[in-house]
Amino acid sequence: MPCPISDEEISKAKDRTHRKARMDQRTRERLPLPPVLIETVDRRRRTAAELLAAAEHTRPGDLIPDTAGTLRRAVAPKTAWHLTWAEETSTGRRRSLTFEETEAFWAFAAIEVLRLTGIRNEELLELTHHSITEYRLPSTGEVVPLLQVAPCQTDSERLLLVSQELADVLSTIIRRLRGGNGAIPLVASYDVHERVWNPPMPLLFQRDIGTEHRAFTPTALRKLLINALAVTCLTDAGGEPLVFFPYDFRRIFVTDAIMNGLPPHIAQVICGHRSLDTTMGYKAIYPAETIEAHRAFIARRRATRPSEEYRTPTEEEWDAFLAHFEKRKVSIGTCARAFSSPCVHEHACVRCSLLRPDPAQLGRLEEIRDNLIARMAEVEREGWLGEVEGVRVSLAGAEDKLAQITRRAASALVTLAMPTLRTEP
Repeated sequence: MPCPISDEEISKAKDRTHRKARMDQRTRERLPLPPVLIETVDRRRRTAAELLAAAEHTRPGDLIPDTAGTLRRAVAPKTAWHLTWAEETSTGRRRSLTFEETEAFWAFAAIEVLRLTGIRNEELLELTHHSITEYRLPSTGEVVPLLQVAPCQTDSERLLLVSQELADVLSTIIRRLRGGNGAIPLVASYDVHERVWNPPMPLLFQRDIGTEHRAFTPTALRKLLINALAVTCLTDAGGEPLVFFPYDFRRIFVTDAIMNGLPPHIAQVICGHRSLDTTMGYKAIYPAETIEAHRAFIARRRATRPSEEYRTPTEEEWDAFLAHFEKRKVSIGTCARAFSSPCVHEHACVRCSLLRPDPAQLGRLEEIRDNLIARMAEVEREGWLGEVEGVRVSLAGAEDKLAQITRRAASALVTLAMPTLRTEP
């Protein structure tokens, strides 16, 4: 029987709020990390390139220079003769230095383009040599480089300004891909969303596999990020290895841009969003005006309080403060009265509501209660009416402390036994 309540009748506002909070927390955790990530992947790229260059100038069987004798140039197998191989002298494990250099370079290139443009991963994989264009400013005649992003989710192309950092990365990619004739190879790519093959294009993100050029896939891009993060040894708040998805760089790009003064409606155009609400949903920071107003409120509140409350305490005052905590321990528990406040019960602790009884002193409290009961009987027998009220208050306090210990013991965790399966007769 289908449910008579449709999805449209169910309010999902709480689910959307929780999802937004999780995404914002994820972005805040990763917002300070791109500089460390970029430095690590760039160093990894340079180290892999230097190692490959040294191995290419080493004869097979000889130790590779600048490796402290840990790597030896290996003879390439017949199936991969075009690759440069090395062998670890301690374990004998063979490594493809060409593959390591290729993976390190493309991880660096992908992370740089993603963080500098904020484009989606499918838009990254569709960038071609023709995507780089220029625009001449009518006022000054200055030529400005632009990056044309192909239509994706919104079916509308957009142009992004190419910064100096992005220009360096794109030029490095183009120099790497250009063949002997100076042209970038044409590669056919498969659109996993439309499920069609695109015509051959000079894609910027392509690599050599065997003797042919192939376009990067979303899975290959994800593996590049995973391997690059494994080198950084970054961890999240729980101590687990940190994970970056291509979309994380997009959210970081929007958050960082708005934090640095970019108007939200301009960020909307750069990201290619139909709605400004979508762009603001990527903003994982508190509004600056809220933070500044709160700080101003705290400053005003401090200004109205006596200035001596904010001075540095003297040695005598600090020693008195520490002594207050040392004197909190009493025979039947711990006193919780505030610092420099007098004892209102003249150290009759069993009467005080600020006393936190110690469960280990249960026997002592029971003895005090029994003595008070006997004292009450004696007072009533002898007719000492002036002491009846005092003994009654002390007896009520002792019973209250015993009740607190009983409640605390009742609320303790209970270990349940493992359930057993009942067998059928």
